Amino acid sequence: MAIPSIKLINAIKSAARRLSKSPDYQWGHMGSCNCGFLAQEITKLTKGEIHRRAMNGHGDWTEQLKDYCPTSGLLMDDLISDLLTNGLSIEDMQHLEKLSDPFILENTASLSRELKHNVRKDVVEYMTTWADLLESSLIREIDLPKMDNLNPTKEYFESSKF
Repeated sequence: MAIPSIKLINAIKSAARRLSKSPDYQWGHMGSCNCGFLAQEITKLTKGEIHRRAMNGHGDWTEQLKDYCPTSGLLMDDLISDLLTNGLSIEDMQHLEKLSDPFILENTASLSRELKHNVRKDVVEYMTTWADLLESSLIREIDLPKMDNLNPTKEYFESSKF
């Protein structure tokens, strides 16, 4: 799963919000699909710019992710590098495009757990669940100081690293 960070979590949540309200969702358009919406949030590229970059390569997101080469000089590979730098993995993006990560699916609110990769509401649910899981993971990593005393003194707070 992705490396949790506040920036990545916010990008996924923002992409899900935008997707839920946007009339532009098209699973077959590289800039307006599942990965495209998240790529817009992270890279600040438009859907058209993402699509143009993708058209210099071949195939959909899954195929372009499979062919990814960080030193190719292709603009789409540069875009994928940006996504990787922001904590995503190739597998995260492949799962997002198909809504296929088993851990995310087992944590969705859907009773059937069978989300359709090209249905907007299913993509929003998947992204929202993913962001929530990353957020929970990030929170678990926070190391709070132990409070041995139920009524800590002023000295306790002054000596603690907040």
